[in-house]
Amino acid sequence: MIILSDRDVAALLPIAAAIEVVEKAMVAVSAGAANLPLRMVVDIGKPNMMGVMPGAFLPGIGAVEPCFGVKLVSLFPNNPDSGFSSHQGAIVLFEPDHGSAVAMMNAGLLTAVRTAAASAVATRALARDDCATLAMIGAGEQAEHHVEAMLVVRPSIRTLRIVGRRPDKAQAFATHMAERHPGLAVMVAPSVQAAVEGADIVCTVTSSPTPVLEGAWIAPGTHLNVVGASVASRCEIDEGAVARSRLFVDYRPSTFAQAGEVIAAIDSGRIGRDHVLAEIGEVLSGKAGGRRDEGEITLYRSLGIAAQDLACATHCLREAQARGMGVEASLD
Repeated sequence: MIILSDRDVAALLPIAAAIEVVEKAMVAVSAGAANLPLRMVVDIGKPNMMGVMPGAFLPGIGAVEPCFGVKLVSLFPNNPDSGFSSHQGAIVLFEPDHGSAVAMMNAGLLTAVRTAAASAVATRALARDDCATLAMIGAGEQAEHHVEAMLVVRPSIRTLRIVGRRPDKAQAFATHMAERHPGLAVMVAPSVQAAVEGADIVCTVTSSPTPVLEGAWIAPGTHLNVVGASVASRCEIDEGAVARSRLFVDYRPSTFAQAGEVIAAIDSGRIGRDHVLAEIGEVLSGKAGGRRDEGEITLYRSLGIAAQDLACATHCLREAQARGMGVEASLD
């Protein structure tokens, strides 16, 4: 077994590479090449929880390398206050010939990178080509990775607006982004409404259990990546935002079971299940259409699925083997 640290993952999975890996994985998922049981969430004492995410890419279907594995991840929302990532855990990969465990790697950074990569894949497929203004709702770890990912797929972005629950943290993040991207005009917005007004791309990457973004604030032509809430009891956007948008998802089964905003809008009768137009993999393969005109609001509801973790972990394993990285441990 090869053991890979966060430092290894950072070297092996730059965001540009992760975007291509995740895009290929999402096409495979929508082609039926993956077996993806729903994420199991274990209550370990609120507000913390542990997620168990197993999955497999099946042999003989699609172009993704067959593999299977599981991600064990703990979510501690208050960790950033202590200098730790909110997501801690490990991914274990198995090879398909004999079922042997062949790799284990830290899941924290990999989760953050693959989540931002998934938003970038959707943005590249659904957002307008001329996007210039990015609004980032949230100022934590996911926000930083999302800024990097959005700039890869939409280098036309010139302005970054940031809003966070804590103004001091939002200002520190804005300063960091301005230093990292000198050509980007970075500002802290006084409110979510002000941040999204006229924005071309909006990413919500918060831990809020209740909506922070209202549909009435969203301008025509905007693309939304809604990322932060991963359980049915949490909603980052209101029903109006869901109803106004052309809605695309990563994986229908998890959407209808765990996407709080979508479930609430269906339960209230605001939308039907057919409001979910397609999985992003169907758009990427040409099976379904995406944006139809410049004025539409498009919404990618990201829950994150094990297929993304498996594809990125397999990429890290292959790169580590090629570069001689990681620590080898015998299981005999």
